[in-house]
Amino acid sequence: MAISSTELQRRLAEAFPAAKIKVQDLTGTADHYSVSIEAEAFVGKLPLARHRLVYAALGEAMKAEIHALALTTLAPGETPA
Repeated sequence: MAISSTELQRRLAEAFPAAKIKVQDLTGTADHYSVSIEAEAFVGKLPLARHRLVYAALGEAMKAEIHALALTTLAPGETPA
């Protein structure tokens, strides 16, 4: 089972209102994604805590539908390393 990039975007936007979110299907198989999120929810949090917030937002999809997820999580004003 796969999850569409549209559905992935919807779930993330619901969990992180007003965030800047970019979703890219890396293989065209709807199970390998790259996601970049800039959200207020990440202010003051270490990368592991940020990733846990994203995993929680995606819920069960992380256990079945998403095989690989490359994350870039930024607080507003941060730049990717």
